[in-house]
Amino acid sequence: MSPNTETLAAPHEAPPATPAIVDVDTRYLQTLLGYNARRAALTVIDEFVPRMAQFGLRVVDFSILSLIYHNPGITSRQLCAALALLPPNLVGKIGALESRGLLARQPHPQDGRALGLHLTAEGQALMARAEAEAVALENDAAPGLTPAERRTLIRLLQKVYRP
Repeated sequence: MSPNTETLAAPHEAPPATPAIVDVDTRYLQTLLGYNARRAALTVIDEFVPRMAQFGLRVVDFSILSLIYHNPGITSRQLCAALALLPPNLVGKIGALESRGLLARQPHPQDGRALGLHLTAEGQALMARAEAEAVALENDAAPGLTPAERRTLIRLLQKVYRP
């Protein structure tokens, strides 16, 4: 046998046929916190997005306005910390919400360099309706949870990101 014939590849046989997957085995993934948290979040967000569209709000807009609603005078720095947002990402959001007439910037009472954020009357009315819709959505998104189970789940999830 010459050296050239040894380097030629032998014809390959096709691998044995495997049966088609009928039921996908997700047991391992279901043991992972991140997988379950992400699946639950996607389920809720898939409902949240269309329901908040009637108010012209995206998820982050709702979160920003909700924090201002419950914390009148909050600063942009405090918003960034509470929502884990980068300041450049917040600037445009605040400007857009302000141009919609939903919030106003006012001088901060203790820090002359900072501005406190306040909802306008229109912003307050919008958030009262949007938060009521968010409560209804959460009840609809997880009908299998009792109120006590919902509180427990929230408390446990918070232990993950607020140890």
